[in-house]
Amino acid sequence: MRTFGKKAEIVKALDGVSVTIMEGEIFGLLGPNGAGKTTLIKILTTLLLPTGGEAYVGGFNVVKASEKIRRIISLVSGGETPGYGILTVNENLWFFSQLYGLTTSVAKEKIKQLEADLDFEKYANTRMAKLSTGYKQRMSLARGLLNDPKILFLDEPTLGLDVLTAKRLRTYVVDWAKRKHKGTVLLTTHYMAEADEMCDRVAIISNGRILACDTPQKLKDDLKETPITKIEVASVEADFGFIEKMAGVVGYSEIRNIQTGVTSLKVMVQDVEVVSQIEAKLGEQKLKILSANETEPTLEDAYVRLVGKGFAEVEEKANA
Repeated sequence: MRTFGKKAEIVKALDGVSVTIMEGEIFGLLGPNGAGKTTLIKILTTLLLPTGGEAYVGGFNVVKASEKIRRIISLVSGGETPGYGILTVNENLWFFSQLYGLTTSVAKEKIKQLEADLDFEKYANTRMAKLSTGYKQRMSLARGLLNDPKILFLDEPTLGLDVLTAKRLRTYVVDWAKRKHKGTVLLTTHYMAEADEMCDRVAIISNGRILACDTPQKLKDDLKETPITKIEVASVEADFGFIEKMAGVVGYSEIRNIQTGVTSLKVMVQDVEVVSQIEAKLGEQKLKILSANETEPTLEDAYVRLVGKGFAEVEEKANA
């Protein structure tokens, strides 16, 4: 509940969410900031009590059997501090291995193996505070895998990482889940490419509600009959708000590139004639159209179809 002055506003972080995740599945939860992803993660990891309904993890009730759940799960969040800054990587991982109850021999072997797998052995004796963001996140993932969890929760694990580091972590998690450990992964993210690459199924969540749940390919296939056009306009200052109000527009997203002075519009319409009407409106505003081409559906397009706007626009509205 949020309070503003003398008035209290009740905010539903989750609204009637019902989802089943299969054992051995990499399941993605997609949505913008404030959609309810992290709240759901906190409930399933026993960090937050639900105010209604029931939730089970590994067959255990999150309220009645939280201790049993904590023994079989692990949580890794992007951007979090993975340990204590004054301790080295080895010292941090050793500390957490003891919290998990690992024996000395098992802990040492596990730490050595994870540092090798995630390619940060050379930083084993480096203080955590001196690590780059990418290596801190590798250490965070290693910490989360020390106890060989049956279920791994990843809350935006590649947040703020460079492309190559993010790719490496995604590849490792998929390999861990599918071959090395055969564990279950619940991934929350608002990076579409990440979900498309990693997940067996994804659920799209907005305003605390699940809007769709299926395989990435099926969600994209559902848009095969919906014309999608990418229009590049030579302006980053123009108001394109008229597009969503036009009849026949299913949804749209926009990306403004200040460096190039170009705005990329992606428009989904019921009929291709609507695109011509949009181009005419842009012409009336004296805006130069650099290109207009039909494109193949993406996961973000599936999101746009359901909520009418892309992630960027939804997050701007949420942060306003």
